[in-house]
Amino acid sequence: MSYYHSSYQRNQKKGKRPFRSFLIVFVLLLLIIGAAVGYFGYQAIFAPNVWTENDKGEYIYIGNDDDFEAVKKQLYAKGLIVHRNNFEWLAAYKKYDKNIKAGRYTIKSGMSNNDVVNMLRSGNQEPVRLKFNNIRLKEDLVVRVGKQININEKDLLEHLNDSNYTKTVGFTTENINCMFLPNTYYVFWNTNTDEFLERMHYEYDIFWTEEQKNKAAQQELSPIEVSILASIVEKESQKNDEKPRIAGVYLNRLKSGWRLQADPTLVYAMGNFEIKRVLNVYKEYESPYNTYKYLGLPPGPICIPSIASINAVLNAEDHSYFFFCAQPNYSGYHNFAKHSRQHINNANAYREFLNKEGIYK
Repeated sequence: MSYYHSSYQRNQKKGKRPFRSFLIVFVLLLLIIGAAVGYFGYQAIFAPNVWTENDKGEYIYIGNDDDFEAVKKQLYAKGLIVHRNNFEWLAAYKKYDKNIKAGRYTIKSGMSNNDVVNMLRSGNQEPVRLKFNNIRLKEDLVVRVGKQININEKDLLEHLNDSNYTKTVGFTTENINCMFLPNTYYVFWNTNTDEFLERMHYEYDIFWTEEQKNKAAQQELSPIEVSILASIVEKESQKNDEKPRIAGVYLNRLKSGWRLQADPTLVYAMGNFEIKRVLNVYKEYESPYNTYKYLGLPPGPICIPSIASINAVLNAEDHSYFFFCAQPNYSGYHNFAKHSRQHINNANAYREFLNKEGIYK
């Protein structure tokens, strides 16, 4: 091999070394940059980015008209998101900022941006435990429901007062409250009027099984009439163990063609729910709900009765009592009588008790 050729090979090797070194450094830099990008990308997407004061988390409520700015405002006002820029970047990347879904969502400590965005984007909200009881009027029902879910209260009340709507579900505007059964229902916070009413009618149909309807027929009542009578029983006593006996008294009166003469119906008719003592002058008040003046059941319930009161009517005691009067104490129980003479004695004892307590109206 000639000297020239060997020298050329050595120069070639020397020329490759800087290039190879540069290539190695360049690859290392790419790996470092890639690792850094991967690390920060992981942090932005999958690392915990939510903090709450307790393990149960915090609720956020997103309305039908809310946009991404409104969502951020809630999250940030409650201090839930730690790194806001990362959250906003991922929300934009996943197009959540253009796809807001209403509802009530639970935000918990330790959630990542990915967890939060995926939950909100999918509409995976947590149901509300909707409860209502001790309701007298439709207006009371609307307010109670409106405090728990984001329903349009005005729209709901209009439906309940609309004879065209009530007719489609088998009721009148006077007895539509019979459709509602006090219970706990799991519904979404953004449930609208139609969805809520459809759910309540569904629950009503489930409750009134053939067995329940047959029990009502045995009492010579329709399901609606059972609920109306149950509403009177509900306001007569808070003692569930006594309700079947009270229901039996009213059934005896109905079947015998007597007036119910139920004090709670008179209180309802007058619209004064502060009355503690029904006076004789009140009994002349003109109203179809005044069962001292009119035979039979009133046109609608005087409250939304509990399931316990409905069952009390369906399973009423079979007895010979036609009268009852509150016991002259604060027990909440009543004295029952088969004859008017015995009832007059019971009523006089209760009047003396009210006088002694200074209760005159």
